[in-house]
Amino acid sequence: MTTVAPPRSSAGSASPVSAPVVHRNGVNRRGPWLAIVYWVVIAITLVPIVYMVVYSFNDAPTNRLSFAWNGFTTYWYANLVNVSGLGQAFVTSVVVAFLAAIVSVAIGLPLALALERYRFPGRGVVNSVVFADIAAPSIVVGSASLSFFLSIGLGTGFLTVLLTHVAFDVAYVVVVLRARIAGTSRALEEAAGDLGATPFQAFRLVTLPLLAPGMLAAGLLALAMSIDDYVITSFVAGPAVTFPLFVYGAAKAGMPPQVLCFGTLVFAVGLLVALLNGALNRRLARTRG
Repeated sequence: MTTVAPPRSSAGSASPVSAPVVHRNGVNRRGPWLAIVYWVVIAITLVPIVYMVVYSFNDAPTNRLSFAWNGFTTYWYANLVNVSGLGQAFVTSVVVAFLAAIVSVAIGLPLALALERYRFPGRGVVNSVVFADIAAPSIVVGSASLSFFLSIGLGTGFLTVLLTHVAFDVAYVVVVLRARIAGTSRALEEAAGDLGATPFQAFRLVTLPLLAPGMLAAGLLALAMSIDDYVITSFVAGPAVTFPLFVYGAAKAGMPPQVLCFGTLVFAVGLLVALLNGALNRRLARTRG
C-alpha cells in the first residue's frame, strides 16, 4: 500500500534565518543604510559645485568673492577677462591639458598594446614603472621633475609643465587602454590578415576603431587631470602661470568672482560631454540590439 506523505506546513518549512528580500531586478535589499551613505557622499560632492555655480552670479560690490548674497548679476560672465592674467592663465591650462592628453594617448597606445599583448625582456620593469608613477605622491613627482630639469639645464616654463603633465598622464592612459585592449579579441585582426590586409591596414581599419572609445576615455581622463593639477605644476612652472596657480595666488589677496565663472564653465562643458557620451552609448546599444 502506497502511503502519501502529509503536506509540509508553512511553519515547519520556515528557515530560522530570514532570507533577504529579492526583487525582480535581482537586487537584494537589506536596509536603507547603503542608500543613505550614497546620497550623503553625493551631497558632499555636490555642495562645493552648487556653491560655485550660485555665487558666480552673486553681485559682489568689492569685486572680490563674498559669502554674503548681494543680488543676482551676470556682470562677471560679461567681463570674464577683465582680471589681469586670469584669461591668459586659463588659456595656458587648456592648451597644456589638450597637448598633454594628445601626446599621452599617442605614447600610451603602443605602450599599452605592447604590455597587454606581447612578452618581452623588461616587461615587468615597465609595468612597475607605470604603477609607480600612479602611486607616487604628487610632491615627489614634482620635486623629482624639477631636479631632473635643473640637472640637464632646462629652464622651467611652459615646456617643462607640458613634459611633466605628459609624464604623469601616460601612466593613467596606459591603464585605461590596457583594460580596453584586454576586452577585445584579436580574431578580427587575424581575419583581416587572412583576407589580405597588411598588419598596418589591420591596425588602422580594425584595431583602432575597436580601441577608439578607450582612447577617448583615456584622453578625457588625462585632460581632466592636467587642467586642474596644482602641486606638480607649482614645482616646474617657473614664469608660466596656469589656472590653478592663478587661483591659489589670487586667494591670498581676495579671489575675483570671475574665477567661479571659469570653474562653472568648465563644469558645464564636462557635464555636457558626459551627457552626450551617455546619449551616444544608449544610441549604440539600441542600434546593436
